[in-house]
Amino acid sequence: MVSVLAVVCPGQGSQTPGMLAPWLELPGTADLLDAFSAAAGTDLTQHGTTSDADTIRDTAVAQPLIVSTSLLALRTILDGRPVTDVVDVTAGHSVGELSAAAVAGALDDAGAVGLVAHRARAMAEAAAARPSGMSAVVGGDPDEVLAAIEAAGLTPANVNGGGQVVAAGGHDELAALAEQPPARARVIPLQVAGAFHTSYMEPARVAFAQVAEGWLATDPRLPLLSNADGASYDSLGAGSHGHGTAKDVLARLAAQVTAPVRWDLCQATLADRGVTALLELAPGGVLTGLAKRSLKGVESVAVKSPEDVEAARDLIERHSDAARAPRAAREADA
Repeated sequence: MVSVLAVVCPGQGSQTPGMLAPWLELPGTADLLDAFSAAAGTDLTQHGTTSDADTIRDTAVAQPLIVSTSLLALRTILDGRPVTDVVDVTAGHSVGELSAAAVAGALDDAGAVGLVAHRARAMAEAAAARPSGMSAVVGGDPDEVLAAIEAAGLTPANVNGGGQVVAAGGHDELAALAEQPPARARVIPLQVAGAFHTSYMEPARVAFAQVAEGWLATDPRLPLLSNADGASYDSLGAGSHGHGTAKDVLARLAAQVTAPVRWDLCQATLADRGVTALLELAPGGVLTGLAKRSLKGVESVAVKSPEDVEAARDLIERHSDAARAPRAAREADA
């Protein structure tokens, strides 16, 4: 049977206090994090080790911290191996799409952290200017849930699959939805600063688009899925490697600030591609949880700490045809 390994990257809300401390015990990671801190213009070592939950909940801190953690975990797991020798397809949830763009080679690691820092600051400013929030709606009939969100004057900002939709908008509208939830559904307020992926973020989209348009990027070197519709970027144009163009990646990353995250469609594409294993980079857990409900039978590993590195490497060896092909070629030459 053909094996297909997907690497997925988590989004905002996955961060926890002290999550980088165990990673910094590994050789070379402190220098890598110093480079990420310089790119982001903030002390990610401090935020990843000693900052409290309220500090790292700040959008301007959370987003570069999450992307840095994902990429630090990736480089630790691969230990110098090229991504294209290992990964068959990649995707990221919301801010995680910038991590995935680095996995795919469209951005270098420091470039992804630097770009996401601009995104984070713009979104934090937009959230502060116009109070809003988000709530997860779990369970219920999907059509009834979407209808209830629309009736409340809210936006389905994340359609995650697995019976989870995130509603976003004004605080009064979110409170009304919680008071009268859809049948057989729970409404859970989320600890975020604003209504991300909605029109509330339009000032952030405009500001971030101006930065992203001129950011240094290259065409993806492996299939990268878009949050907009779950499709691989090659659907917009082949690019120099057959997996899309840098221009389209940057444009969609900017548009994503106000557009709903269709993680349900990303998961559907992973299923259509015959993915057999899912590796979620640190701070992992959320996306593998969704996959257990939406991608049944797909083996998964969520990387939460260095203790999960060996399990991640084992998953790669058993499920990545991308890893096996160059290895087979080397053995044939020997």
